[in-house]
Amino acid sequence: MAIDPTFPDPRSLLPADRPIQLLDADGTFTEDPDWPIDLDDAQLAELYRLMVMARQIDAQAITLQRQGQLGVYASLRGQEAAQIGTAFALAAQDFVFPSYREMGVALVRGVDPADLLHVFRGTWLGAHDPAKHRFALITISIATQALHAAGFAMGAKLDGSDSCAVAYMGDGATSEGDAHEAFNFASVFGAPCVFVVQNNQYAISVPLTRQTKAPTIAHKGIGYGMPGYRCDGNDVLGTYAVMRQALRHAREGNGPVLIEAVTYRMEAHTTADDPTRYREDTELEQWRARDPITRLEKFLRDRELVDDEVVETVAQAAKAEAQSVRAALYDAPHGDPMELFSHVYAEPTQQLRDQHELLQAELQGQDA
Repeated sequence: MAIDPTFPDPRSLLPADRPIQLLDADGTFTEDPDWPIDLDDAQLAELYRLMVMARQIDAQAITLQRQGQLGVYASLRGQEAAQIGTAFALAAQDFVFPSYREMGVALVRGVDPADLLHVFRGTWLGAHDPAKHRFALITISIATQALHAAGFAMGAKLDGSDSCAVAYMGDGATSEGDAHEAFNFASVFGAPCVFVVQNNQYAISVPLTRQTKAPTIAHKGIGYGMPGYRCDGNDVLGTYAVMRQALRHAREGNGPVLIEAVTYRMEAHTTADDPTRYREDTELEQWRARDPITRLEKFLRDRELVDDEVVETVAQAAKAEAQSVRAALYDAPHGDPMELFSHVYAEPTQQLRDQHELLQAELQGQDA
């Protein structure tokens, strides 16, 4: 049976054989006319600043958790390029739907990192304004943010808006039904949505080989009629170029795009995880040689955009910001637990009233 001519050519939906890369592990830039970048010197330097900032704050967050100031924390170390490169391509009107690991994306969107980290302290759901930053509250349950993004994008299309929705997730999320429902709905309705999968090689302790039998995650796009792009997730220029093109595709009314950014989680899945139980040190060392910040710094030095003095200035500014985050979170007062019931239903159900009374009695017993 012939393929319906109203459907896209399947070959146009398949990712390239090799991940798209502009900046290799040695910091050597190779221009690709199919993946142009439009960044000036100041913007290149800003990418570096944001990546260094993200790593420093990430390290501080791990320290705060170890000191009992955060309940848990999910590190982004090693994934700075995948997050900051893609986020840097966003327009002001675009809306981000993150998972629990997108500190780098939050920084690009202007979110105060201390506000974001209040989630992990249990202060509240989050202290930042999602509408102001166009950055939704982080999602702990796996892949639900993909549905939120698809729904937002469908609404944006109906409104005639030029905004795109972007869902960030890990490779493990592609094993969840929510992700597939989101892919399908966004594709069927031609929603302006970009799904960014950070393939960091592990879904908690389960390697990618146990997640899928597809050649790559990007190949999954063809099943939904959307193009799949696969890029070097440790190349900030490559991730920027791919995201830039994906957003253009979606914004011009061509439907959603699936991006697979191939990267590596250098730290544990969360601070509650022990990665030594399921991965070898040799693997870690191989990926450490592909560090996204090191390669960008080499590129900037070759272009004489940074030198030792600039690198030190950026490092000190990042440390100062991390200390500011620490000061904002350390021994910060917790929220009122009874707020759990304040924003669920306009008219509380009897079950919710019963739960309210039970928690109130428990708290009063603790205070007695």
